[in-house]
Amino acid sequence: MANLAASLFAAEAIVTTEAKAKALRPIAEKLITKAKKATADDPMRIHRIRQIQGYLGDREMTHKLVTDVAPRYSERPGGYLRIYKLGPRQGDNAQMARIELV
Repeated sequence: MANLAASLFAAEAIVTTEAKAKALRPIAEKLITKAKKATADDPMRIHRIRQIQGYLGDREMTHKLVTDVAPRYSERPGGYLRIYKLGPRQGDNAQMARIELV
């Protein structure tokens, strides 16, 4: 899930199976909320950034999440992601979905 979350924050939208998209949503929303709380005047800023980086394992995606993605949602109380159902995949008939940042 960490690689999927990092890919989501890198591209801001990915196509994956519906089950993976539904499993990714709460994880990514919690990471965005944690990044929102990591403001400049927060005494726990470094701790929150390290928690995000510990999960994602990617310094660049952590930086993008904290500096680019989180400020967009400063006034939004939640619901940062949207899932669109796309239909079955050609090869194995797995239900596909597009998950994207709102």
